[in-house]
Amino acid sequence: MTDPAIVGVDGGVDVAVIGAGPAGLAAAVQGASAGLTTIVIEPAAIGGQAGNAAVIRNYPGFPDGISGDELARRLSNQATLFNAGFIINRAAGLTPRGIGYSVRLADGAEVICRSAVITTGAAIRRLGIHNVDRLAGKGVAYGTTVSEPEALTGEDVVVVGADPSTGPAAVALARHARNVTVVLRGGTDVSLSADLVKQIERTRNIRVRVNSQVVDAYGESRLEGVIVRHRVSGTTEAVGVHGLFVLMGAEPGSAWLKGTAERDQDGYLLTGPDLESHQARAQAWPLDRAPLWLETSLPGVFAAGDVRHGAESQVSVAVHEGAIAIMLAHRYVREQAAIGVGATG
Repeated sequence: MTDPAIVGVDGGVDVAVIGAGPAGLAAAVQGASAGLTTIVIEPAAIGGQAGNAAVIRNYPGFPDGISGDELARRLSNQATLFNAGFIINRAAGLTPRGIGYSVRLADGAEVICRSAVITTGAAIRRLGIHNVDRLAGKGVAYGTTVSEPEALTGEDVVVVGADPSTGPAAVALARHARNVTVVLRGGTDVSLSADLVKQIERTRNIRVRVNSQVVDAYGESRLEGVIVRHRVSGTTEAVGVHGLFVLMGAEPGSAWLKGTAERDQDGYLLTGPDLESHQARAQAWPLDRAPLWLETSLPGVFAAGDVRHGAESQVSVAVHEGAIAIMLAHRYVREQAAIGVGATG
């Protein structure tokens, strides 16, 4: 349900934030504190995938780190203090409505908004192995990049990859870890570029296991090792490690906008200059001004965080983008209000 206290006299809100990860929560704080009536729509857990992070060590202002859950709690509490509202529901569609948009929810309800910020993130692809998931945050990390490789100085680590970031991640880890084992389902010619293969071959503490896969993990309170199986011979081997990075790519949370907002070939939302670089899309842009930095192909609808094409997958960056997106949304709302006043004056 929408909190009646934050709905305007016309039944709408200034900004609907879709997604309650770091970008969405930052947008909610910034928007509500600026006096915008703000609704956050989130179907699952507040905090997004960052909420599962055991410790975020590179978040500004927390030299000892902060857990993802704690950061999400603080941001959501702050947004609530500024009177942002929260709806636990899934956004299923977005259509123009008057001078704004209608966000259709999974249960058939709708939220009318003058502007929207899409912060639905990207779902990390997982291995689907119970013990690996059980040890997430305890030596196992899912993602599209490796953050804080220096935390594994002197440790043995494994990188499982089916993503372009696999090779660069292994090289970055090798600067700090004692040994890095890269596990690839196929061969290096399929999974890695020729330049990366050469770089890895020159790195003495990287070992590549081709035609292999991680099939299990072990450890009680933290990761102690993984079981690797060769896909051709069927042989298995226990590899003692204290770090497992699963880089299987991600699925952006934009399927509900297919055919509505412009996306790249992988489903990430195109914004700002990336829209302008596509001539056909640029010609379809309906306003006299160019799209703003985080603005999608829908005027007044912005994207921030991992759902956006070209975004850096870091919590601090997502928070920054969320705050910037709401500032741009505020600008758009003021522009539309001025147009409305001019039309009636």
